[in-house]
Amino acid sequence: QVQLVESGGGLVQAGASLRLSCAASERTSSAMGWFRQAPGKEREFVASITWSRGNTYYADSVKGRFTISRDNAKNTVYLQMNSLKRDDTAVYSCAARDHQTGAYDYWGQGTQVTVSS
Repeated sequence: QVQLVESGGGLVQAGASLRLSCAASERTSSAMGWFRQAPGKEREFVASITWSRGNTYYADSVKGRFTISRDNAKNTVYLQMNSLKRDDTAVYSCAARDHQTGAYDYWGQGTQVTVSS
């Protein structure tokens, strides 16, 4: 079972940058994704990347501001977040997409990102 550990969250001012990291215990999944959940809202997709080809996908709300990347040698996925807005405030979680089910079956504990004005 894949274990995921996120890091890099924090409190920043609007316009600042943060980089989140997600270290996976193994690289058996087909892809990794970042999701976020703001207070009172449902969890939403942010970005994803495939391990093999590095294909990336982004939510419209973060396109042009966030960049997902991976380091296969370290089994780590990153989310570089630039030009942060108050609306980006949320708990960010990484997840691993299972090869067989195609679903994000494995989740990290989440890291808080708070953007102040």
